[in-house]
Amino acid sequence: MTEAVADPPAEPAQDRRADRPLSGGRVDVWRHPAVVRITHWLNVAAVVVLLMSGLNILAAHPHLYWGLRSTFADPWLSTPTVPDWLLIPQGRNLAEARNWHFLFAWIFVINGLVYLAWSLATGRFRRRLWPTGREIRGFWPAVKEHARLHFPADDHVRTYNVIQKLTYVAMVLVILPMMLVTGLSMSPGFNAIGAVLLEIMGGRQSARTLHFISAGLIVAFIVVHVGLVIWTGFFNNMRSMITGWFVIGPPGSTAGPKLRRRRDEGEAP
Repeated sequence: MTEAVADPPAEPAQDRRADRPLSGGRVDVWRHPAVVRITHWLNVAAVVVLLMSGLNILAAHPHLYWGLRSTFADPWLSTPTVPDWLLIPQGRNLAEARNWHFLFAWIFVINGLVYLAWSLATGRFRRRLWPTGREIRGFWPAVKEHARLHFPADDHVRTYNVIQKLTYVAMVLVILPMMLVTGLSMSPGFNAIGAVLLEIMGGRQSARTLHFISAGLIVAFIVVHVGLVIWTGFFNNMRSMITGWFVIGPPGSTAGPKLRRRRDEGEAP
């Protein structure tokens, strides 16, 4: 009679998102899930079309006012002429530009709602974006560090800093909703069922001006965001938004050009 041999215990499944040690004390960490990456790139495409078609719409009357009507005299702001290569479609075409703008506005809104719903359902919004009281109390020291172009590249980058968190929360909960509300309030079709929204905005011209200001704030955010992506490591940041993986440096390392780091550390260039 043969003795039964027990099967060896199964090895625990390896977490595919676990940290991956690299040479030189660096670590490859999982940063962006697929939902974040997909919605991010959809937002990029939508915002580009919205801005370029919006410029075409603005070019039809490049003056902004407050109140109910455009008086054509003493505008609050007049915008300069925009070259055709910055417009969608190429050349002045108000009707077609409105079609592009309306289509990609809804792509932008639906994509944003998917991201927000997923972030809230999974707790990512609370964990990654909502600042704690302790972080808010450290706001001014963080501002000083940013003013010095000093950005940690070690374990500190596993989480967003307080400036990033406040900026993202302001964009998600204030600027983008204002963009949506002011855009809807200018729509004749929506006015038929939601005319009160236009009254809250202070009139069609006020809504148009607020819509322009919202777009300007989004452009400012994009300029700063892209600038910091380049400064803190373009290829590493792009890799994280394409593959989800991000390389962090050894303790004490900082991001940015090597000359800047040597000067911060008190070494001769």
